[in-house]
Amino acid sequence: MRVSVLDVGSNTVRLVVADAVGGIPLPVHTAKWRLRLSQHAEPGGPLPEEAVRRLVGAVAAADATARRWGAPEPLAFATAVVRSAPNRQEVLDAVRAGTGVPLCTLPGEVEGELTFLAARRWMGWRSGPLALLDIGGGTLEVAFGRGRLPDFVASLPLGARRLTHEFFEDEEDPPSPESVRAMRRAIRHRLRDVAARIRWEGPRTAVATSRTFQQLARLCGAAPGRHGPFVERELRRGELRCQLDRLAVLPAAERAHLPGISAPRARQSLAGAVIGHTTMKLTGIKTLTVSPWAIREGILLRHIEDGPAWWADLTRTPAGGSCPAPRTPLRMAARGAP
Repeated sequence: MRVSVLDVGSNTVRLVVADAVGGIPLPVHTAKWRLRLSQHAEPGGPLPEEAVRRLVGAVAAADATARRWGAPEPLAFATAVVRSAPNRQEVLDAVRAGTGVPLCTLPGEVEGELTFLAARRWMGWRSGPLALLDIGGGTLEVAFGRGRLPDFVASLPLGARRLTHEFFEDEEDPPSPESVRAMRRAIRHRLRDVAARIRWEGPRTAVATSRTFQQLARLCGAAPGRHGPFVERELRRGELRCQLDRLAVLPAAERAHLPGISAPRARQSLAGAVIGHTTMKLTGIKTLTVSPWAIREGILLRHIEDGPAWWADLTRTPAGGSCPAPRTPLRMAARGAP
């Protein structure tokens, strides 16, 4: 069985075409289109018409690419950059009308659950009780579980792009120490209860996904991506603290020259480091294992393991709406306070 997933993120539209071999999604082709949608809209603001037109073009190209590689219509979803836009439905309708692809948005908790599934499969059962951290552009997902799916998932408005816009003024480059401290205080306040839950659960293994954590791990000395996915990569809290201090005194243009920091993400790299370090400290996590599998692989795994009906339920609204909760509920809510 060949299947494809299309991920519309804040910076890049990514396509993965994969074969299901022995219940494992094995990629046969990947492609990406750098749209940088987040540069065209403030967090929580509408996507302008030009950005929507570019998105329609990218989705059409991705659909054609998937079909050339023998896959049916992609399982297409958009993250917080579209989900939080006031004109979200207009964006989804425009994509459906222009491409025929039913792009949808998933609730942050569902994104966290699918990412947890991917991390669990990558790490294996030997990892035991598992905590997951995922920093996106608009949100931070935190999850914990002992089984295939998490027992607890939280999606918080603590994304790197969102907090950069909220706390770092454009004219401050680098931001002032006061701005960095204000960001850290806000993260501690918003994360307090979720962090207490993770400490109470006492995970045996802690895993990080997302491009932000991959870049922070590389900055702290992990192997570059060209060494392949099977090289073990870790992010240690103490090393991240040292690099955070380094990032804080550099303007964005100079951060882009550091290992792992790409130019499009250089401005929000400091916020990513502050979010990552503060979250690790509050949750009591000293070391994170960086998983190369994340939400796209989680969607592929659900498709392989549970069949296509679960995705059809997510997208069964007129014009590919914004993904209501599936009829067979995902275990995405907190299972009681500690």
